[in-house]
Amino acid sequence: MMRLISKTFPSVKLCDHNPSLKAPNFKELKSSIPISSSYSQENSKTHKPKSWSVYLILSTNEPIKTYVGITTDIARRLKQHNGEIRGGAKASSAGRPWLCACIITGFTCLSQASSFESKWKILSRKLPRRKKDEEINQSDALLQHRKRALDKVQDSLKCSHLETDWKL
Repeated sequence: MMRLISKTFPSVKLCDHNPSLKAPNFKELKSSIPISSSYSQENSKTHKPKSWSVYLILSTNEPIKTYVGITTDIARRLKQHNGEIRGGAKASSAGRPWLCACIITGFTCLSQASSFESKWKILSRKLPRRKKDEEINQSDALLQHRKRALDKVQDSLKCSHLETDWKL
């Protein structure tokens, strides 16, 4: 014999083969959870919406390359790219360890950060590379190329509210 758990969800049923199993009393459950109203009010006041960042990392091993991505936590993301914790992009598994070269902050939503990241990657691919100068090493040349592409992205979009922090 089957019993309904609730009238709201009649398709959810409990098997009667275990007599000790019965439908939960949600009123009792709700009243037994100690949640103070001051705690929930404090949480809503201090809870900040996620701030998205677009970042550029540089590999330190041959072949030297760069990677552009988005995150809400750059420290965690860099650890993922370096294999210290799970996650990270497959493309960044070669070239470890990675260094953070640039962080652009101030994006209010994932969509805005994704659009910026995409434009930066596309312009980096389309922008012609300058001929190699003997005095400039490969990592500097890559960073200069990414910077030129970033400047073009910032010129094409309204980016006055964004902060760009070059680490290298």
